[in-house]
Amino acid sequence: MHNADRAGFAIFCVAIAFMAFIGGAFVILTKSFPYTYLEDAHKAAVAVIAQQSDNDLYTDTDLWRDARRDDRGTTIEDPARAYEGLTLYTSGDGTYANLVDMHGEIVHRWELPYSDVWETSPTGRDPRPDERMYWRKAKLLPNGDLVAMYIADNDTPWGYGIVKLDPDSRVIWKYHASTHHDLDITPDGDVITLTHEFTQREVPEFQALSYPWLDDYLVRLDGETGEEISKVSLGDAFIDSPFAGLFYSVPSFATEDPLHTNSVQYLDDELTRNFAPADGRSGQIMLSFRHPGAVALVDPDSGEMTWAMQGPWLGQHSARVQPNGHFTLFDNLGNFERGNRTRILEVNPNDDAIVASYSGNDEHPFDSGLRGAAQTLPNGNRLITESDGGRLFETTPQGEIAWEFINPARGGDKEQYVPVVSSGQRIAIANLDADFRADLDTTGR
Repeated sequence: MHNADRAGFAIFCVAIAFMAFIGGAFVILTKSFPYTYLEDAHKAAVAVIAQQSDNDLYTDTDLWRDARRDDRGTTIEDPARAYEGLTLYTSGDGTYANLVDMHGEIVHRWELPYSDVWETSPTGRDPRPDERMYWRKAKLLPNGDLVAMYIADNDTPWGYGIVKLDPDSRVIWKYHASTHHDLDITPDGDVITLTHEFTQREVPEFQALSYPWLDDYLVRLDGETGEEISKVSLGDAFIDSPFAGLFYSVPSFATEDPLHTNSVQYLDDELTRNFAPADGRSGQIMLSFRHPGAVALVDPDSGEMTWAMQGPWLGQHSARVQPNGHFTLFDNLGNFERGNRTRILEVNPNDDAIVASYSGNDEHPFDSGLRGAAQTLPNGNRLITESDGGRLFETTPQGEIAWEFINPARGGDKEQYVPVVSSGQRIAIANLDADFRADLDTTGR
């Protein structure tokens, strides 16, 4: 090739590169075709690289935390003030649930690896390894059946499905979808839960929204078969409601996951009766939306959001309507005190007043930046799930601890890590069916 030819070829290559640069800049700045496809491919590549680089189970996932204490099992037990019963809990170190007595002794256990149920993730990808999964939520039924939700670490969508198991951990039914965070059981035995999927739905009023964005769905499953009965887009419910402004004002870090719905509660006749925002409409669902910092009611039949509010909480979970017409919240980050960032709030929705609060103290710190729940017990106490502390504890209305349990599982070369505890449920033994009760390992207790 002559020198002139070489120079011409070099100029041609530079021109092509320059045109490609200008074209690429135009696509990025104007977000015109094929920007969406390139952006999606880039996000997918970044996610895959991040997922493959999380080699340390204890430090690269949110399933384990530094153990704050050496204690294991039941550390406080005050029979005079605690609500007697059995406690179900799930743990970040595996797909199992333990049922323990007040002394912390296991009386029953359910366990089933994800690989024994499904071969792929709900989206058809290779699933995360079994050691990277746990049961985010489990609910015990009186006959010993268990409804449990699989969650995987470092994956989006992270929900992996729900199973209903018999007392011997045999599958009764399974629902393979990106279920996440929470579930509830209706009086007729159906399952209320959440799923999420990416959507390209355009929301012009929300200019900062990233595409695709993660929409949440409110799903009802038949309790006998696991078949999907209904499915409502919570994004649609928000956008089409008078409360859309809450959705449009989510913080900048949440523009790809603007809702992050994290709790569901079915309102039966009793709960509806005194909860003024329900307006007498039984069967609505109480929801917590972490990123808008809102709680809301949605009618699963019409898909209508009938009420919503924000308040002085931050990163909240576990919105629960109470029989007295108030609601409680697990306020993860709203206390702003070192070592005691977390609070349990009781809120009167009629005037937005906080009527009760528990936030721990120097002797018994309370801090869980992620997850967490509170169950109000028949005697007025509350069973609190401090997930990041690997701890369950029961408080009296006066804020005294009547019972405390520390997850006994440990990991690491010095056993310096404790798995998160993501769900807890206290059950009175008398409320269990006689046949299941007879099979429990409660001899001598």
